Amino acid sequence: MPESTEFADVLAANATYAAGFAMAGLPGEAARGLAVVTCMDSRIEPLAMLGLRAGDAKILRNAGARVTDDVVRTLVLARYLLNVERVMVVAHTRCRMASGDAASIHEAIRAAGGPDTSSIAFLTTDDQEASVRSDVGLMRSSPYLPDVVAGGFIYDVDTGRLRQVC
Repeated sequence: MPESTEFADVLAANATYAAGFAMAGLPGEAARGLAVVTCMDSRIEPLAMLGLRAGDAKILRNAGARVTDDVVRTLVLARYLLNVERVMVVAHTRCRMASGDAASIHEAIRAAGGPDTSSIAFLTTDDQEASVRSDVGLMRSSPYLPDVVAGGFIYDVDTGRLRQVC
């Protein structure tokens, strides 16, 4: 398949990256026994904000840093096959998923020319700390993750500081 022009910029950047690639042979396990569930927001650099390097942790990202069934499934694999013993749920300030209800998200998508998304649960919240506590509670009570240590945090996108909420 020929390369498309829509991705030329990132493919060129990848060629530069690959030319100096130094992670060949890096094991797939989490060297620090850590997984981080955080938002897809591009203002968050999970490894840098925690003083980690490639290979130290498993990073799971979704809208709002929510612990969904898919996240639990992935954490089970990470726990038993990839050396994960600790999980951080890291939400962040000024998150779109914490700044309005689901109806406003659906409307914003429609206004942007998108389809009717009313059948999708976007897991918005008006109490981000309560959502983080609830999501951490889901992990702590999961029969699939009985010995995983879980904590909840809020990352401030304006200061770079992390605050533990549970």
